[in-house]
Parts: sequence; C-alpha cells; structure tokens
Amino acid sequence: MDSKDYIVIEDIYGAHNYHPLDVVITKAKGIWMWDVEGNKYLDFLSAYSAVNQGHCHPRIVKTLQTQAKKLTLTSRAFRNDQWPLLAKELCELTGFNMVLPMNSGAEAVETAIKLARKWAYQKKGVPQDEAEIIACTNNFHGRTVTIISFSTEPSYRQDFGPFTPGFKIVPFGDAEALEAAITPRTAAFLVEPIQAEAGILIPPDGYLKKAKEICEKNNVLFIADEIQTGLGRVGKMFACEYEGVKPDIMVIGKSLGGGCYAISAVLSTTEIMGLFKPGEHGSTFGGNPLACAVAREALRVIQDERLVEQAAEKGTYFLEKLKTIKSHHIKEIRGRGLLIGIELYPEAGGARRFCEEMMNERLLCKETHENVIRFAPPLIISKKELDWAFKRIKNVFKRLN
Repeated sequence: MDSKDYIVIEDIYGAHNYHPLDVVITKAKGIWMWDVEGNKYLDFLSAYSAVNQGHCHPRIVKTLQTQAKKLTLTSRAFRNDQWPLLAKELCELTGFNMVLPMNSGAEAVETAIKLARKWAYQKKGVPQDEAEIIACTNNFHGRTVTIISFSTEPSYRQDFGPFTPGFKIVPFGDAEALEAAITPRTAAFLVEPIQAEAGILIPPDGYLKKAKEICEKNNVLFIADEIQTGLGRVGKMFACEYEGVKPDIMVIGKSLGGGCYAISAVLSTTEIMGLFKPGEHGSTFGGNPLACAVAREALRVIQDERLVEQAAEKGTYFLEKLKTIKSHHIKEIRGRGLLIGIELYPEAGGARRFCEEMMNERLLCKETHENVIRFAPPLIISKKELDWAFKRIKNVFKRLN
C-alpha cells in the first residue's frame, strides 16, 4: 500500500481527533524518519519532545528488548526489581525525596492535583471540598475532563462539560495577578515554566522566582509541569533551573520513556507525597518493570551523551540563524534550548501551510495555535544537520513570501 491508501483507511476507521500532516511514517532512526514510499525526512518535532534521545536509540531499544523477555508487568499488587531503582535514580537526579509513577502526562497532572488537594485538607486545614488550584491562561496540561476544566482554549472545552470545579485562572507571567488570586482556600499554583503548546511562550525574567516566593509566603504549593520542558529540552535538565526555583511538586513525562515506552512521574517531598496511603491512588501499568527499565536507560543516555548541554549550545546556535530570516510573515522568533517557535502574523494565512511546505522539503514540524510553527528536533542533532534544516526553512519563507 502507498501513503494514500493508509490515509484513506485511517480516515474511515480512525477517530478524527487529530489533523496530522499527510505523511505516513514507517521507520525512524536518530533524527531521521522514512515514509512508506522510502522518502527520508528530518524530524523537527520529536513527538512533542518525547524523543529527546532520538528515535530508536540503540541503548534504549536494547534495554527494552532485554527487559521484555524477562518481565513486563506485575501491577503494583506485587513488587518488581526495576521500580525501586528508577525511584532512587529520579530522586537523586532531581533532589526530591519521593516519586509516584504513572503512564501519561495527563495522568501525572491529575495525580499532582489530587496530591495538592489532599495536602490542603490534611496539612493546611482548608475545609473539605473547598480547595482551589490556580492555573494560567493558555495552559496545556492534558485532555482529561478535570484538566480541560481549567483550560482557556475554547476548542478543548466545547461540548465536554460539565466541568470540575475548584480552579482559578490568572494571566501567565503576571506574578501580581497570582498574588491577588490567592485566598485561604488556595492549595496550589500549577504552571508550565515555558508554555510549549501555547506557542513557546516564555514568561518575563524573574517570574518563576517571584511566583515561588508568593507561594511560600502564602503557604501554597508550587507545582511545575515539566512534561515538555524537562529532561534537557530547553538547555537545562528542567526549565525551572533557569531561575533557581525548586517546585514543591514536579511533573515529568514525555522523553522519560526515551520515545520507546509511555511513562510519567510526579516528584515531591516526603511530607507531601507521604500523604498518599494504600488504596488512595494508583495505576495498573504505573511503575511497571518494562517502563522503569526503559526510563532508567533513557535517563542515562541524557546524562552520558550530554544532551542537556547540547540542547543549550545547539539551541543558541539555531535561534541566531533563524533570526536572520527576512520575511514580512514573521512576527517573532523565540525559544530556549531546542524548543523554538516562529510566530507568524495572522495575515500569513496560518502556520499549517508553512509546515506543509516544509514537509515537501523533507522537514517535519507542526503548527500550534494556528499561527506558530514549533521546532523541537531530537537533542542529538548536529550543527551540520541544523544547517540542513535551516536552508529548507529559509527556502520555504522565501517561496511563500
């Protein structure tokens, strides 16, 4: 079958909850992907930063294969020999005391919400069922009903109500608005250090530090969603490190599984995480030995191959090159590490047509929020390969000028 055949079948039998580019990938290695016709493409999205280590990294694949032959799943009814080691390694990496494993990012965010509410009732003394959590405009934390309850994107909410109560929204990057929104019932402030899905929105310098100080002053938990920004993507192991901020609760996922297996985690202190008692929260697949073995190797690859440092160096290099592009369509180019967005003026006709043209140039990226092109290649990419990509990006802007 060719690409058109696969697309027809998918459109007939698959739910239409995505609008993918019309390229049908059949294999990938490192930063490269191939479609069913054998055409080669440079992956400039990394599965929304889930493939920081590159596709099918040989060390991670070998670990997956070895573990899959031994033990894949026990549920948490029994213990396994991989989860304790991952828990220890994650805590040593992050400086937290305890960790709870889940599978998807949304599950991990839900876990953090439950944990913050439990802390509010048991530690802060908030009256039962009155806890509030503050989130930001343009946030993206997942797709569950509770999470979309505090989304400000109409398309994420339309026809999915009624919504879960207990959330307030403040402008992203506005510390004064956060402080004004806090009440004695406020349990936590949930924030992405950089809003990736919203279009690579970077808050003003000092915002995260100020927000953490406000939370501490008011006995409010600071929850950082580092699912897309964490594990090296932005040139630090975690984006909060740019301002020296240590969250009370941190959520990670995406490249924790090295692009080979789904795993996420919530990290916190013993005082907070220790509030969970047996039977109060869990997941059949959370902490399964296959995921944990893969995550352990994925973390070792990040450290051994210096991917955090590479993201910082290559990101600075590529951002400077992108800013040399002259086009009346470009409103702003912004980014940190290898998480970069090109925002277009509305008159440009939307970012998707630019992404489609780049696909024709054998470069795969994706639009976000209609007018932003998101670039997030695997962190293993070289400067030579970035130059290859830059040439094609420049060609597209020249052609569509």
